[in-house]
Amino acid sequence: MRHRRLHRSAVVLGAVGLALTTGTSLASVATAAPPVPPPAAHVWVTTPDRAELLHDRGYVGFGTTPSSAPTITVDPSRTYQTVDGFGASITESTAEVLYSLTPAARNRAMLDLFQPVQGIGISALRQPMGSSDFTGGDHHTYDDVPAGQTDFELRHFSIERDKARILPLLRRAIGLNPHMTIVATPWSAPAWMKTNDSLIGGRLKDDPRIYAAYAQYFVEFVKAYAANGVHVDYLTLQNEPQNRKPLQYPGMDLPVEQEAELVAAVGPALKAAGLDTKILGYDHNWSTHPDDVATTPVGSDPETDYPYRLLDHPAAQWLAGTAFHCYSGDPSAQTALHQAHPDKGVWFTECSGSHGATDTPEQYFRGTLTWHARTITVGVMRNWARSAITWNAALDPRGGPHNGGCDTCTGLVTVNDHGTVTTNAEYYTIGHLSKFVKPGAVRIASTSFGTTGWNGEITDVAFRNRDGSTALVVHNENDAPRAFAVAVGGRTLEYTLPGGALATFTWPATGLLADDRTLLPADGVTATSSSGDATTAVDDDASTRWSSGAGQTPGQFLQIDRGAGARPFEQVVLDAGASTGDFARGWALQVSDDGSTWRQVAAGVGTGQLTTIGVPATGARFVRVQQTGSAGNWWSVADVRFYA
Repeated sequence: MRHRRLHRSAVVLGAVGLALTTGTSLASVATAAPPVPPPAAHVWVTTPDRAELLHDRGYVGFGTTPSSAPTITVDPSRTYQTVDGFGASITESTAEVLYSLTPAARNRAMLDLFQPVQGIGISALRQPMGSSDFTGGDHHTYDDVPAGQTDFELRHFSIERDKARILPLLRRAIGLNPHMTIVATPWSAPAWMKTNDSLIGGRLKDDPRIYAAYAQYFVEFVKAYAANGVHVDYLTLQNEPQNRKPLQYPGMDLPVEQEAELVAAVGPALKAAGLDTKILGYDHNWSTHPDDVATTPVGSDPETDYPYRLLDHPAAQWLAGTAFHCYSGDPSAQTALHQAHPDKGVWFTECSGSHGATDTPEQYFRGTLTWHARTITVGVMRNWARSAITWNAALDPRGGPHNGGCDTCTGLVTVNDHGTVTTNAEYYTIGHLSKFVKPGAVRIASTSFGTTGWNGEITDVAFRNRDGSTALVVHNENDAPRAFAVAVGGRTLEYTLPGGALATFTWPATGLLADDRTLLPADGVTATSSSGDATTAVDDDASTRWSSGAGQTPGQFLQIDRGAGARPFEQVVLDAGASTGDFARGWALQVSDDGSTWRQVAAGVGTGQLTTIGVPATGARFVRVQQTGSAGNWWSVADVRFYA
């Protein structure tokens, strides 16, 4: 991984949190409350002061009265990506610290990490192939030979080292949660395959024999792991291929053309071997890190559009999609790539932060919880990711052991020197997903007012599990308590979250929360207004808004072009977003087939954030909302939604 120093609001927590010994576990604070009659949501909360850690707050009921608080509208009729899972990595360092525990304590830690009821039910793991920086001993691969020698036939290939600790832990994790997704990644090819004959730095030799041998290396790895009870679902072919000068740990510069050449070798090799393991490309940051641009060889292209070039390459036929890390850029890069290549998936495979030497444990926890909650828990998943995977599952109190690389990283849990285990903030930012959102779940539409850059609002993401149940994860970005509401199927619940808190709301499939409306796609919809461009009113993002720029007066308008061939609609919702008081004091809804001749189909007054307008079914391409009231407030629209 590339270590990055983050602002205090983005640091990764140290060894603080809820101590888990052989006698206590998360189960003691997350015991299921007695069921209550539906419709009601079950609520679990984690606060940045650690007063509540995945605390079961019981149930809150849905009522029939709309709320005046900022309202999250959950709509299962509109679906996005399917979820593979959430988790971390069992690195060699993780394995070492877990094996420092007594068998009973190690089993307790594994239960808390992987068991879905007693623990957080981690459902995805990214496994280094060979060593990374988080290796207590020497750096190695699965086919190391003396300097100057080669092994094109892979006679020395062996996963023997993994059999001692890594594979037993993986088998135990899978036993605790059989719906586990495994992603495997090398930090370096064997040194004899590289230009500098070293695991640190260098490039893959541009030789057809090397590509063929390395492709077979991946095949042998997948087969060997399968023979030892671990099915590898995905491979990425190089960790951080633009990290050209890793800090004393394995790494390799792999330009786009070389990765494409390798993909074109590995894909057919897996198929020929009868393996169903898929390949993910890139496996690096949302945007090219400035350090990677600076270390680009003189005269070479820094390839800042690496994932686009790779997916545009003919070799992309062998790629299932793209993997991302968090150390530069922001999650919106995932959506941009999805829009360019909607036939390919997006996975998020690594994020670890750092803490300053003078930061207190309380600052570690608060900063990590709030940054990861808005950026990873919500931000990554609202931007098409099928997974959210952090870095080490467990480390010691010094952020190790490690050999090069990051010296301030932390894991989901810390294994303390005296044999106890402490949960860290990432345990909860991942746990609020993994415990409640099951593999195979689908993300569904939900309005969100917060941003990954922090704007102090409520931000959220929603999922529908295979059994029909819903999980809504909500984060209060503000330091002060925030009241909000959740609307689904014509019913509403109200809730207040403490400052910085993260919560998961779940409710089972029930006809009492059914919605017979269908949210129509917003793709291709454009808008103008009496005050200019109004794109932010139709961008399917309630954290942005169009505003009149002045107090409300009759004649102001918002005009929407739904595009040729848009489906007929019967309802329009004007959502003022977090600016709940900026609703239209009076409005008239007009429609037109050509943008010139208009007919009025409804009129009324607004009363709060959500203005719901029913109309006779119409396929009109153009819709205009005209202001008929007056107020000192600006008129704001964060989102316009059309329903059939």
